[in-house]
Amino acid sequence: MRVETIGDATLYLGDCMEILPSLERVAAVITDPPYGISFAAQPTKWQRRAGQKPEAWDDAIALDINALRALGDVQIVWGGNYYDLPPTRGWLSWFKPDAPPSMANFELAWTNQDRNARQLSVSIGATNAERVGHPTQKPLALMRWCVEQAGSPSSIADFFMGSGTTGVAAVEVGARFIGIERELKYFDIACRRIEQAAKQGQLFAPASKAPEQLGLEAA
Repeated sequence: MRVETIGDATLYLGDCMEILPSLERVAAVITDPPYGISFAAQPTKWQRRAGQKPEAWDDAIALDINALRALGDVQIVWGGNYYDLPPTRGWLSWFKPDAPPSMANFELAWTNQDRNARQLSVSIGATNAERVGHPTQKPLALMRWCVEQAGSPSSIADFFMGSGTTGVAAVEVGARFIGIERELKYFDIACRRIEQAAKQGQLFAPASKAPEQLGLEAA
């Protein structure tokens, strides 16, 4: 295991289930685990042109997702529709107006919030400039929105950090961040991105909401 500390961010290279017992509770878990759909195993034409090779890390869903999400008061799990999670009405949706026919028009995030569902429209093309090579990289605008939906919490954990987009969003609102990633090349990318964000400093003022305002469920 390798640990990097960058400002208020602590980043772990390793298996999240092995690291979990050493972690303290956080205000929000905002994470994007594997969906089990083997998307990374089938790079698109454009990904292949950029040098992307087939990868197997999303061939199956993550185990023990409930143990991981339980570490946070607010819980947002992208791809939650692929997992056995408690019923909720507080779904989040990312609508992709320019999605090609071979891709879904939207993605869903499960939350433990008993509140109205919410949707954000962000085009895939609009994020081209920020791409760093991760095949399922989420737009930074989307993860900033997730942080906002979570009430701009003071501490955030992402157990499937990937290229570090959730961590960058956390740094931008001045939140403490815990990130875990087991793939070395993506861990190194995340470290660089979060370090760059830390150098820029906090960009957005936090607007934390009380748990009752977020409609948190007990599950």
